[in-house]
Formats: sequence, structure tokens, C-alpha cells
Amino acid sequence: MDKLKIGFALTGSFCTFKRVIPVIKSLKEAGHELIPIMSFNAYGTDTRFGRAEEFISEIEDITKNKIISTLAAAEPIGPKKLLDVLVIEPCTGNTLAKLACGIADTPVTLAAKSHLRNQRPLLIAISSNDALAGAAKNIGTLQNFKNVFFVPYTQDDPNEKPNSIVADFEKTAAAIDHAMAGRQIQPVLIK
Repeated sequence: MDKLKIGFALTGSFCTFKRVIPVIKSLKEAGHELIPIMSFNAYGTDTRFGRAEEFISEIEDITKNKIISTLAAAEPIGPKKLLDVLVIEPCTGNTLAKLACGIADTPVTLAAKSHLRNQRPLLIAISSNDALAGAAKNIGTLQNFKNVFFVPYTQDDPNEKPNSIVADFEKTAAAIDHAMAGRQIQPVLIK
């Protein structure tokens, strides 16, 4: 894969942050430039999974870039053609719904809208407890959008959380490679 300028956006699936940070680190170590972006909730919410300030500090330390966390900072992404690819990882059901309906009211959704105007790939890594329920129609809608691709995903706990889906974050780099070539890597995995 060529060295890319990758927007890496996180939304509020807080339970996956510790699994996503190694992906950020791996992409940076591969020589890519990473521009971090966070939704309002991801940027400002402390949870049982960690303090927002600690995640922000770690991500900025890895990427060597300040996190885009406002609408004003996200808007220029498209007009200035700042990114080769935008990855939303993790992407919540709420963000999926907004993307499917064209709502751009968070730094992540505005970054996606702004980026897609350039006909460049948007890569989504789902993490949603209702992906096979309320969010299913939004996944289907987005899978039909031009320049929108998915990191392979699977049920994370079919017995206890039968509607829950999570992306295989370890496949992010391969999914980026496919998306840059205009192809969808195998989207659905069976455990």
C-alpha cells in the first residue's frame, strides 16, 4: 500500500477504543499520515472504559496531530482535499444512521460528508449492539453508496447479544487497500 493521508475517526463505541488504538499505531508505523477525528461524545465522555482525556492524549501522541473535534475544523476536509481515505472506526449505529440519512452534525459525520464530495473512499468499521436490528437498514443503505466500504464484520456474541456486530479491526489495513482500489473486501465474516 502506498503511503496515504488517512483520516481516522472514532465515534462513541467506547468499549472498542482499546482495540482500535493498536490499529492507529500500526497504520502510523507503516508510514501513513493519520489525521485523527472524534465525535463530540467520543471526545468529551469519560466512561468505565477510560477517560476521554487519556484517549485523546494517546491518539495525539501516536499520530503527532491534534484531533479534529469541532464542526469548524472538520468542514475543510473536503474543500482542501485533505485525505486519501477516511476511516470511521469504531462506527456506532447512531453514526451509521446519520450517514445513511445525510445528517452531518458531528465532526465525524461532517468529515465524511466533506470527504465524499471528492469521490474518495470512506471506510466504516461497525461496532453496534443493534446492527442486526434497528441499524440493519442503514448498513444496507450505506453498502449501496458509491465510495463507501466496510471493514469485515461479524456477530461478536451471537448467544448473549444476537443483534450485535463488530468489525474485525485487524483487517483495517487490508480493507483500506481494497477501498483505495475501489473494491469491497469480503464484508461479512462467520465465526
